Amino acid sequence: QVQLIESGGGLVQAGDSLRLSCAASGDTFSNYAMAWFRQAPTKEREFVASITWTGRQTAYSHPAAGRFTISRDNVKSTMYLQMNSLKPDDTAVYYCAADRRWYDGFYDYNYWGQGTQVTVSS
Repeated sequence: QVQLIESGGGLVQAGDSLRLSCAASGDTFSNYAMAWFRQAPTKEREFVASITWTGRQTAYSHPAAGRFTISRDNVKSTMYLQMNSLKPDDTAVYYCAADRRWYDGFYDYNYWGQGTQVTVSS
């Protein structure tokens, strides 16, 4: 069973960049496809991006496409989300998730981190 810990959240201004990290432990990282989700206050959790076991294939939501980049380092057992041109609408708790299967959209992944807060001020 894999454990996930997010980091890198914070308070930034609109237009700034931020990189989130998700460190995995407890199992072989490359056995898992990975994803980022986010949840804003009073809203449902939404899919942001996902990446396959080797990183060869990725998928993005419409709000993330072109601004966010998902990546992974299987040697470091870490996944990343580079977020550029941040907007106030990106304000949310960001969660990383893992599953042995890859999904290119919303899915109830098996394993979740505790989340990291991203706040974008206007």
